[in-house]
Formats: sequence, C-alpha cells, structure tokens
Amino acid sequence: MSDAKLEIQMLHDRVMVKLNQESGERRSTGGILIPSTAQVAKRLSWGEVCGVGSHVRAVTVGDQVLFNADDQYEVEVKAQSYYVMRERDLHAIANSHPEHGTGLYL
Repeated sequence: MSDAKLEIQMLHDRVMVKLNQESGERRSTGGILIPSTAQVAKRLSWGEVCGVGSHVRAVTVGDQVLFNADDQYEVEVKAQSYYVMRERDLHAIANSHPEHGTGLYL
C-alpha cells in the first residue's frame, strides 16, 4: 500500500514557520566571533512563512518573520521542523518594499 500525500491547511489565525538555518556562530560589529554555544537571553529568530490560516491578515506565504522560537509549538513533517503559532505571536515582517518601517534592512 502506498502512502498518500496529505496537504496541510492551517486553521483560523495560525501560521506555520520554518526556521531559517543559521550557522550558529555570529560575528559582532567589532569583528569578535561569538560561538553558537554562547547563551543569549530572549533572542528572537527569523523564519519563513510556509502556511497561513484563513483569518491571517498581515502575512503571506514566503514572508520572512521575526518570532520567539522558545515559546512556540514545534512539529515535524517529513524530517523538517516547523513552528506553529498565532499571527499575534509574530513580532515583525521583513518585505522588499515596506510602506511603513524602521529604515533597517536585512
């Protein structure tokens, strides 16, 4: 019997996000290498939106969003980890042509 493929549809105001793969190591503005084992309190993460529910208004599939990965539910689909959260748990959206923003760029 072959495995049937199932499409995942997010419900209501839920958003599915794939965490951006980071090398773990970072470099400070002064050039100091910070190892991935260094503890940073309450660090937010960037991820890519992979699915949105029917009541989500501000984000679309493919957007880069900022969120706290420590407070979210994690699910694994075909050996890939995703986070599932409410739209209100997102802190920021990065897009190529914002109408209102901070003036900062990724």
